[in-house]
Amino acid sequence: MRQGEVASYIPELTRADPDAFGLALVSMDGHVYSAGEARTPFTVQSVSKPFVYALALAELGLDEVSAWVGSEPSGEAFNAISLERGTGRPANAMVNAGALVASSLVPDTPEHPRFERILTFLGRFAGRSLDVDEAVYRSESATGDRNRALAYLVRSAGGLPVDPLTATGTYFRQCAVRVTAVDLAVMAATLAHGGVNPVTEDRVVSEEVAAQVLAVMATCGMYDASGEWLLRVGLPAKSGVSGGLIAAGPARFGLAAYSPPLDAAGTSVRGRAAFAALSERLGLHLMLNPALPGSTVTLVTTGEDPPPGSGRGEEGRVAVVAAQGSLDFTAAERVLYALDEAGSGGAPSVVLDLRQVNGIEPVAYAMLRQGLARLERAGHHVALVDPAGRLGAPYGVGGASGDGFPASAGGARSGGDGPPSAGPPNFPSRDEAVARCAREDGERET
Repeated sequence: MRQGEVASYIPELTRADPDAFGLALVSMDGHVYSAGEARTPFTVQSVSKPFVYALALAELGLDEVSAWVGSEPSGEAFNAISLERGTGRPANAMVNAGALVASSLVPDTPEHPRFERILTFLGRFAGRSLDVDEAVYRSESATGDRNRALAYLVRSAGGLPVDPLTATGTYFRQCAVRVTAVDLAVMAATLAHGGVNPVTEDRVVSEEVAAQVLAVMATCGMYDASGEWLLRVGLPAKSGVSGGLIAAGPARFGLAAYSPPLDAAGTSVRGRAAFAALSERLGLHLMLNPALPGSTVTLVTTGEDPPPGSGRGEEGRVAVVAAQGSLDFTAAERVLYALDEAGSGGAPSVVLDLRQVNGIEPVAYAMLRQGLARLERAGHHVALVDPAGRLGAPYGVGGASGDGFPASAGGARSGGDGPPSAGPPNFPSRDEAVARCAREDGERET
């Protein structure tokens, strides 16, 4: 995609590579996935707004913060003059006027200066220490007259608790904090995880604050395109003019993209397209399905940790993953992660036990079939314990009843109609699958 332009109103941002593109996703279990230039540093810009708003809420509470800044969509651009009649409050904390107020509400003391609090807080969300790109800060400060004008206007209406120059100075430094797409995915995942960083397990904010921030992101995070975004992508999100973009699937994942070319609304063109495609392909829209309760993966063993009840000759040869419940995108990710963990232990065979699974959605079906095929391409022998035939042919049907290992896992079906295509050999019990795999691996070695 060649559309869009790199932001130029902050001169230093024009130095960004327009071809840069990275994606990252972090699950609620702290699993980190990335592609492309997901570890390329860039400045956070407006993606900082929900997290600084969270800090203000954590320090002062919703009622006090709401006395200074509203929570209604403005229907206007990020840098518009958007003040409530009568009170002078900015419409919300995602537009620049509201973000200036939110950062100014963060307490400032000699022991803990305001910006140091903000920087430390952003670092806790990211799970590591962050720093400031001083060149971008100077460039933004030198050209930030509109934000200074907004600060003076809000101050004149009685809605800014500090001096306008102090407010903009803090805000410019906040926007110049350096992050990567992986950092932003962890930050978004922390909000999605009820305020607990899923990588570090640090509780950064309360569950209540995380929910409040996600609510404002959902309705206001994409400025005058928020309604269209929620309709088509269906995830609380926030964009930034450096090319950063985040989205959060509550209780499911944090997602981030980095690609500098922007559309007319100031959103990354490639990031927006990627999020829309992921939402459609993987069924991520917030309104489609709730997070599943309970544990999906009930057992993971590796070659170094043989499955319970292993007999002679089976130790070190077979790894086992067992799952339960109904499998959607989130549950399938957990199973795939467990399969990779099991396959990394050195065992030549991997058994996936699905006896306690009561349903597999089409997206999860495709993900699991591709994951099993990947294990086979890596040299593992794969077998199923799937008597009902939820992932392969039912036990005893066709060539999938344990009569040897097929060359590949076969193609994945795209929907739920028709019988499943042939896949790995299928067994009625875990013990039988483990014994058969160990015996065949032994025969291959000899």
